[in-house]
Amino acid sequence: MIKAIVFDFDGLIIDTETPEYESFRAMYADYGMELTLDVWGQCVGTDGSLFEPYTHLEQCLGSPYDREAARSLRRLRYAERMREVQPRPGVTDYLKEAQTLGLQIGLASSSSQAWVTGYLKQYGLLDYFKCIRTKEHVAKVKPDPALYIQALSCLGVQPEEAVAFEDSPNGSLAAKTAGMYCVIVPNDVTATLVFGEHDLRLSAMSDMPLSETIAKAARLG
Repeated sequence: MIKAIVFDFDGLIIDTETPEYESFRAMYADYGMELTLDVWGQCVGTDGSLFEPYTHLEQCLGSPYDREAARSLRRLRYAERMREVQPRPGVTDYLKEAQTLGLQIGLASSSSQAWVTGYLKQYGLLDYFKCIRTKEHVAKVKPDPALYIQALSCLGVQPEEAVAFEDSPNGSLAAKTAGMYCVIVPNDVTATLVFGEHDLRLSAMSDMPLSETIAKAARLG
């Protein structure tokens, strides 16, 4: 019996990932370089230990550049793109339905606590979550399962009693390694990436009600 759902954050609840990729791609273009999705995909859903774009750009150029100027312009572009961003379709409906169904609601993110809670407060979503686990809580972030293991412990449920919602291959790997059911909901950036094991794929949470999604994922898993 499913007793809990656990959400990723970046790219799943709020699509911060597409504006971030677009801002870095524009930065590379400023220097005549291309940042491809297959390269960028290494860092989606995890931290900067697998891919550091500023260092990678310097390696592509073969010489140093003004990192601080590039960083400032990149952040400005990101902020401009984020002004129009809203929660992804169906997210709020899923959170409301989870409450109606009496499900525990958790969140497991490789980002920082301040980053996650800041956006959740901005969009009025913070109070839905009983438990939030971020990079400050673990030694290793996704694709390591530690974030999900901690979230499950916090919610007081077993892995087989919970469904994870993810948008990235690194995140879905973490959820499945933790022993959970996993529904992937890729965004514009992650839709073309290669996913490993998962139980169900949706284009958006608005595709079907939460109760149907949970039942289908558990049946297929």
